[in-house]
Amino acid sequence: MRNVIFRFARPMTRLRGRDERGAIGVMIAVLIGAGVLLGAAVLAVDAGEIYQNRAELQNGADAGALAVAKSCALGTCDPGLAAQYADLNASKLTGNTAGIYWVCGSGLGNCQGPNPGTVTNCPSPSPGVNWVDVNTYTQMPGGVSHLLPPVFARMLLGGSSYNGTTVYACAQAAWGAPTTATTVGFTISACEWDTATSNGISLAPPPPYSMPPSATLIPFDQSLTLHDYSKKVTSGTCPANPADADAPGAFGWLQDKKTTCSVLISNNQYATGTGVEAQNCAAVLQAAWQNQTILYVPVYSSVTLQGSNTVYTLKGFAGFVVTGYNLLTSGAAKCGQGSPASCEPDWLNPGLLCGPPTVCIDGVFVQALCLPASCPTLGGTNLGLTVVRLTG
Repeated sequence: MRNVIFRFARPMTRLRGRDERGAIGVMIAVLIGAGVLLGAAVLAVDAGEIYQNRAELQNGADAGALAVAKSCALGTCDPGLAAQYADLNASKLTGNTAGIYWVCGSGLGNCQGPNPGTVTNCPSPSPGVNWVDVNTYTQMPGGVSHLLPPVFARMLLGGSSYNGTTVYACAQAAWGAPTTATTVGFTISACEWDTATSNGISLAPPPPYSMPPSATLIPFDQSLTLHDYSKKVTSGTCPANPADADAPGAFGWLQDKKTTCSVLISNNQYATGTGVEAQNCAAVLQAAWQNQTILYVPVYSSVTLQGSNTVYTLKGFAGFVVTGYNLLTSGAAKCGQGSPASCEPDWLNPGLLCGPPTVCIDGVFVQALCLPASCPTLGGTNLGLTVVRLTG
């Protein structure tokens, strides 16, 4: 009996499968006739291309704003960089090209006003901050059309006159002196910085420098005296008075609890070390001497207390490239010995380096950019070190 039932059911099952396939075919025909699949294609393809163009334009605006801001921070202010970076971030979708709607900001002229894509406008810049806005928009090959052409949208009912859409993006970058920085573990007075840089006028270009170095770099080389152990006091070029001069009885080294010769300064004040930090800094100084690395040096404007209790008030951060150093306090200066070495000769001006018992660091102050990870905030006093970051 069971076999009879199965034999009867099999044809019905086959019939049901054919009916389902037929029903699906009818549904597809209806959907196509109603334009649902076409609408889905518009969403998937046309909207996808608009989204892609928007992402590329935003990447180009971001890169362009940072590039222009960096050029301004270093004194050249080249708005043409925006177009270069916008094109570099464009794809075959627009023929590897992108349009620049405007480049404006500090030293670049006023912005023309909100672009038609109001959702993508840049924010108002913060007061007292240098800034640049770069606004990008769709540009097709040849630079004539600024409409991203549709793929399927024109096929929709009423879409025959639709020629495409213009996509916009905007990025804002700001630059200025940092208020917070992760610095090397020694400090100098504002008086010393003023003397070494002629009050900020004499700043060297950033590395890399050729070897042998150019003679034009030699006048920038300075010797910073951190401590003269023969006198038991700081012995820089500035007297221990007024407030922004050398701190009496201090060693120039900073409290370095992690013994890495690195100090985070974020609250405008920082504490002196006891002098033992010098050897913690030997490896850092030697690496900077070898690689022409820019060190971030805190410069203080005033001092409270004395000796090992000294507390410094920050004026700003300076960029410094080490050309030589001596950490030895006695005996003859035997540079290049040990690992790390406590002394390395001045590769720019060999006769400048001090010898025991004076502890000194030779180098050049530079106009340079600070990495955003090391200098996260803007608004400080400009001592040649500048940070550039996106703000919108």
